[in-house]
Amino acid sequence: MSSRRSRFAIALRRLRLRWTRWSEPVLGPFRARWRRSLMVRTMTITGIVTGFMVLIAGVFILTSIGSDLYTSRKDAALQDSARATIAAQRLIDAYEGAQPNLVPLVRRTVQDTSSSQLVYLRREPGQAPAADAPPATTTADMLLDAVSPELTEAVASASAPQHWQAVGFTADDGTTAPGILVASTLEFPAGAGTYDLFIGYNLADTQATLSFVQRTLLITAAAMMAFIGILVWIMSRIVFRPLRAAAAASRRLAAGESDARMPQQNDEHFDVLSEGFNDMADTLQARIQELDTLSEMQQRFVSDVSHELRTPLTTIRLASEVLQGTAGGLPPGQQRAVEVLGTQVERFELLLGDLLEISRYDAGRVTLETEQTHLVGLAEEVVDGLRPLSPSEIEVRALGGYAPIEVDPRRIRRIVSNLVGNAIEHGEGGPIQVTIDSNAAAVAISVRDSGVGMATADLEHVFDRFWRADPSRKRTLGGTGLGLAIAQEDAAVHGGILEAWSRTGIGSNFRLTLPRGEHVTNFVSPLPLVPEGVETEDGDPQATGGWLRRPGRRIRKDKRR
Repeated sequence: MSSRRSRFAIALRRLRLRWTRWSEPVLGPFRARWRRSLMVRTMTITGIVTGFMVLIAGVFILTSIGSDLYTSRKDAALQDSARATIAAQRLIDAYEGAQPNLVPLVRRTVQDTSSSQLVYLRREPGQAPAADAPPATTTADMLLDAVSPELTEAVASASAPQHWQAVGFTADDGTTAPGILVASTLEFPAGAGTYDLFIGYNLADTQATLSFVQRTLLITAAAMMAFIGILVWIMSRIVFRPLRAAAAASRRLAAGESDARMPQQNDEHFDVLSEGFNDMADTLQARIQELDTLSEMQQRFVSDVSHELRTPLTTIRLASEVLQGTAGGLPPGQQRAVEVLGTQVERFELLLGDLLEISRYDAGRVTLETEQTHLVGLAEEVVDGLRPLSPSEIEVRALGGYAPIEVDPRRIRRIVSNLVGNAIEHGEGGPIQVTIDSNAAAVAISVRDSGVGMATADLEHVFDRFWRADPSRKRTLGGTGLGLAIAQEDAAVHGGILEAWSRTGIGSNFRLTLPRGEHVTNFVSPLPLVPEGVETEDGDPQATGGWLRRPGRRIRKDKRR
């Protein structure tokens, strides 16, 4: 029993898979449209309900018309047959001639007094043979095949003066037409016995009338469904117009058009929605303007302060150089103070430079000086410059990326230098691996260290300004806390993406992916974000990465060659 159930389950699963493979290309787009569009759902449900109602009404009308037509024709046939039978019996009763001539006279009388020319007259089966009994006669051979044993038995029982049966008349060319066959009995003179009279009524004209009614109803139903569909579509467009207007206004607001508003809809309920939406948009626009004003003031303040600090900083640096030149004759404590002063002056200069760079990005005043650059050579230059400062072994793996791409080499060099410097800072003396690879759409550089790593909560803030995973750690290469934030902006202004992966106790991996030109909008990074040999966990990015999209920048770029 269990094996039979398992076979049934497997067959059912296969059938479901086949149905899915067959129906998905056909029904997949409609299902997606059904889930997304309320208008489609409304029109579909209305169409199904209306079509069901039209179908029920059409079936009822056709059934009623067909039943009425058939009943009326049947009653007319019975009355006609009764009238012809009475006329034929009167002829037989009044006939005084020879018996063989009586049957043709009866047949002619039936044809003259009825509306049908299909007459079949025969001696009733089961009677004793009689020498003077007239022979059977018929006007059409198809009547011989139409008489069924049931009708013969019913006539022989003499339970009613008339018996009828629905039959099909087959013509010589093979066509079949519906009809009614009415049977009755005639009493011939003594010696001849009882004869069965069959009169056939062809209902082909009734069938043609019913077919015409069916075609008319079908055309009417199709026209009605089309009219109802158009009406539902128009009404849906009218009803959903305020919703489309609200959606369009919200999209314009999201796109940055602060003056987007929802028009009035000439409806008391939707006008309340329009007024509320427009009030919200006005409030939002006022707040955005306030924030823009504050942001401009902040950017101007940072820029002005940075510029104003350069003059005293230059003076302090010159004084520090003078003190360093005469530090040989000073006591050890003063010599250390002069050394610390020079170090802090250099760090202060770096901080001012980073602040100025951040203020340019915030203000949208960024100038790219692009040129054809080999990223492999650029990465090797950066690593050669930092290798003397690193206690770790730094390996450069060039899997690709030898073809030049159009970038600003100063900014890309700053990104790579920052990533390698961070790897040295947090690598705990472990090996550092710099990998370059490329594909048809993008070039990527990854910097992998084997240091302390970061937790997931810290990884979310790694590109924040002035953020440090462990503020208590001592810096060996200096730093201002703005390096990764500037690196991310440098990557974005090129249309690229800077990503980070890290795990506590294993290390970190930073990946820079740059598209090959401005025409590339979607691309796949040629390098994995999760290093090889590291098992992924829930929440980790996929090792191969997915499709990346060029980030939309709110800053204005002035490219210069």
